[in-house]
Amino acid sequence: MSVHLRTALELAAAGVPPLPLRAGKVPFGNCRTCAKNACGGRPNMKTPGPCTCPDVCHAWAAATTDPNVLNSPQWATAWRQAAGLGYHPGGAGVTVVDLDNAQALTWASDTLPATRTVPTTRGEHWIYQGAMRSANGVRPGVDIKSSMAYARWLGPGTGRMTALPEVVRALAVKEPTTVRPAPQSLTVPARTGGGECRHRTPAYLNRGIAMAEQRITEARAGIHATVYRTFLAVLSTHGRCGCLTDAHTARLFAAAQAKGESPRHCTDAWTNALTTLGL
Repeated sequence: MSVHLRTALELAAAGVPPLPLRAGKVPFGNCRTCAKNACGGRPNMKTPGPCTCPDVCHAWAAATTDPNVLNSPQWATAWRQAAGLGYHPGGAGVTVVDLDNAQALTWASDTLPATRTVPTTRGEHWIYQGAMRSANGVRPGVDIKSSMAYARWLGPGTGRMTALPEVVRALAVKEPTTVRPAPQSLTVPARTGGGECRHRTPAYLNRGIAMAEQRITEARAGIHATVYRTFLAVLSTHGRCGCLTDAHTARLFAAAQAKGESPRHCTDAWTNALTTLGL
C-alpha cells in the first residue's frame, strides 16, 4: 500500500474526502468515457449527478470517504502514480484560505481571526470550520478553497480551528446586479450599548482602512467588484461597531474614484454592501 493511499484511508475515516494528485499538484484527468464531461459530469458535492464512473474522474468530485472506492482496482494505478494528496474542503465542512505570499500573510494576520494553520511552499493555509463558495484571486495572493474545489493535504496543521468568519465569506460575494436606491446618509448604525470599536484598538480600524485603500488602489482589473468586496469586508468587520465615520468612508470613496469609479457607483456599492450584511 502506498503512503498516499494509507494517508487517504486515515483521512476518510476522519470524515475528510481525499483524492490522489499527480505531478504538478493537479488531479488525474477524466477517463475516456468522461473526457470533456461527455458523461454529464458531477455538478456539486451534494448531488453527484449522472456520472457513476468508478475511475478517478472529475477532479474535486472524485474525493470520497468510501474506503471501498479508495481501495478499488480502478484507483490502483492512480495511487501508484500519485505525487501527492488532495482533499475536498467543502466535503469536510471546512474552508481553506490559501495565502500565497508574504503580503497575503500580513493581510491575514491583521484582518482574520486566528485559526488552524498549515505551512505551504510559499505561504500558509488558514483553515476555518464551515463551508462556503470557492473563489480564486479574491485579493492579491489569496484564494478560497471550499465547496467544489480541492486543496493539497499538507498535514493536520497547528492551532485550534475556529468558525468561518463573515469577512472571509464576504470576499467571495459578487456585487448584486440589482441596485437599491442609495440612502441619504452613509453613517453606519452604531451598536447598541456604545460606539467603541470592539476590535482591539482604534489603530486596528485605521490599519484596516489603510489596507482597504491599498487593495482598491492596487486593483488592475475588475475594479467594480474589487470596490464592492472591499466595502463589504470593511463593513463586515466594523459595520456594527459604530466606529466608522464619514471620514473613513470618504477615504474609501476617494480611493475608488481615483481608480475611475463614479460617486454614484461608490454610493451604490456601499449601499449594496450594507444591504447584504443587513445593516
